[in-house]
Amino acid sequence: MAPPSPLEDDLSDLLQALAAEAGAARSTLSSYRLQGRRFVEWMHERGLRRWDELDPAALVEFLAELRAAGLAEATVAHHLVVVRLLLRHQVREGRLARDPSAALDSPRLARVLPKTLGGSEIEALLAAPDGSRPTDLRDRAFLELLYACGARVSEACGLELDGLAREAGVVRVTGKGNKTRVVPLGRRAWRALDEWISVGRAALPAAARSGRVFLSARGAPLSRVAAWRIVRAAALRAGIGKSVSPHWLRHSFATHLIEAGADLRAVQEMLGHASIRTTEVYTHLDSEHVRSLHRMYHPRG
Repeated sequence: MAPPSPLEDDLSDLLQALAAEAGAARSTLSSYRLQGRRFVEWMHERGLRRWDELDPAALVEFLAELRAAGLAEATVAHHLVVVRLLLRHQVREGRLARDPSAALDSPRLARVLPKTLGGSEIEALLAAPDGSRPTDLRDRAFLELLYACGARVSEACGLELDGLAREAGVVRVTGKGNKTRVVPLGRRAWRALDEWISVGRAALPAAARSGRVFLSARGAPLSRVAAWRIVRAAALRAGIGKSVSPHWLRHSFATHLIEAGADLRAVQEMLGHASIRTTEVYTHLDSEHVRSLHRMYHPRG
């Protein structure tokens, strides 16, 4: 096996810096690694061995080849993000005088609106796990939590028992970049959690040795794959003819809050968004809701 090239070493250096200094998530680093390697391999194929051999024209060629390979524009844009991170890191480390990607415009992307469920669909989904087995109690509590606080699936799977503040009515979740936030929970979610923890979870083997709230039938921490299965099985049982993912409940949480008049900054805090611009997509969804009501009820709609 050939030893890593200097370019690959520099990519590894960037990933280590992002992990140590920015607290980047493992999934983010994995994605950056794959796309960074694709760029480094492309440079090797063209005989480029140093960062200062790159120019804007070469980067345009790289992006054009990604498009020719059939990659979506959003994926091409993400590759450019990784390339820019990589090149800016070389500038900071003194291995490159200037960033050749600075002259490039980012691809213009069509705004993709989040997928959400309506109120009746949410009710049917949450009511789907109606049995009394420990896994039924867990599934009901898990779904209630996702919709009640807008947690990401990784945050819900990683939720610890000591993150539940029952008297205060809030949960403490750890999100991207290892950042912790506090989000309120409603009565229905607390009832489902109480029943799961006191009855269902307590009946599972090895439950006492785990600090996680949600466990598998064998007492191991609930995995992301298992979480997806819970949501999809509930959607199927509820008769929802859509490929529902856990993130749909997060989007529905935010959309329903904003439709009811919630403050955008408060929703941003509850979702754990670093930028208000990320949360603003839900205001667009709300305006679509208002327009649909106008078309439905106005005499000249």
